[in-house]
Amino acid sequence: MLNSKNLQYKHQAWVENWDPEDPEWEVKYKKVALKNLIFSIFCEHIAFSVWLLWSIIAINLNQTGFHFSARELFWLVAAPNLIGAFMRLPYTYAVTFIGGRNWTVISSLLLLIPCLLIIFAASNSSVPYWILLLIAATAGLGGGNFASSMANINFFYPERYKGLVLGINAAGGNIGVSTVQLLAPIVIMIGGSLQLQNAGYAYAGLSILAAICAWLFMDNLAIARSSFSKQFSVVRRKHTWIMAILYIGTFGSFIGYSAALPLLIKTQFPEISVAQYAFIGGLVGALCRPIGGWLADRVGGAQVTFWNFLAMSVGVIFVISSLQMHNFNFFLASFVLLFMTAGLGNGSTYRMIPAIFQHQALAHNASGDENREHLAKGRLDSAAVIGTTSSIGAFGGFLIPLSYGSFGVISAFYTFFAFYILCLSITWWYYTRKQFLTSKIPSLSTIKI
Repeated sequence: MLNSKNLQYKHQAWVENWDPEDPEWEVKYKKVALKNLIFSIFCEHIAFSVWLLWSIIAINLNQTGFHFSARELFWLVAAPNLIGAFMRLPYTYAVTFIGGRNWTVISSLLLLIPCLLIIFAASNSSVPYWILLLIAATAGLGGGNFASSMANINFFYPERYKGLVLGINAAGGNIGVSTVQLLAPIVIMIGGSLQLQNAGYAYAGLSILAAICAWLFMDNLAIARSSFSKQFSVVRRKHTWIMAILYIGTFGSFIGYSAALPLLIKTQFPEISVAQYAFIGGLVGALCRPIGGWLADRVGGAQVTFWNFLAMSVGVIFVISSLQMHNFNFFLASFVLLFMTAGLGNGSTYRMIPAIFQHQALAHNASGDENREHLAKGRLDSAAVIGTTSSIGAFGGFLIPLSYGSFGVISAFYTFFAFYILCLSITWWYYTRKQFLTSKIPSLSTIKI
């Protein structure tokens, strides 16, 4: 049972004896899990918004006294994604060292760094490009929050709910992409003139609010504690790297397309008002993520992921055709398809991770004894893999904007098409063929990969 004092919101409080697979989970644990999920979503949402702030700031810099080429602007958009990818590994492991609630407070306060630097940079057009690039890169601190949030929430819920719950948690954060792309253009025009520093002030305040909410309303779970060596050991597991490749194709696409879409519209369709359309893609992708997890709960993540990569391949061909025809309506519809499938794939791939590692944990215990202990190991492995794959997957968010600026938009999309076909093939080979499933072990029959 839960110790009642752990349910009081005290500083440094840890919830002991948490058992997500308890048959009475709905009675004993559900309210606490839901509370943590709600505030995890809020904090992650603010972090995602800070991460993507430069997708809006970059397209307005040349109107405030700066003079940068399209390639330089794409680099400013890409830099936060590169740092965000690196941050996800240490952020994930921090949850197991100091607790999910404690780390959420710290990581929310770290968002003040990019926000305050935006205020400095936007107020001084004499700032050299290399310093501006470093300032943009600090926004990547917001990218790390996703990994720690997902790893933390993974411990709160039973296996049967993880597809939907991880999808909802991720979607709440992912919507921060569309929120910032919808609201930042309004915020920076408060007062009637373009004031980019307004965005820094606004999100600095929201970052402080997120930290306060995490401190007051979230909990640390004792079952999440683990040593670095145990967490890091997952890098030696084959399926960690396989899932990382697939996640580059889904989340890497989502964050890369989201970050670069405003600048892509401005460079390819200069006659179009960016502010009216930039937020649509991120919103669609975020809303589709829990649907992908929900579908994966029912039919298996591998099945959803396989067909999803096929649809993404088709979407890329549509985007190429729309650019060649210079048809913005077709272009927008094609990108909506890409965002929709990227969102679905985000949900289904993240559902695959706990299923695969629970499957493998139980496979080492064919006798059926002490299954609860093996399930606990599967949860710890899953949390570590979630952080690792999210880190590697986020590199896609760096490569997509960089590829636009480096070797051309059309060539970049042909490269994306080839990569989606590779992901489709990998999914089929490892996870949709019956040879992968270990059906001889009864305890594995209920785990849908």
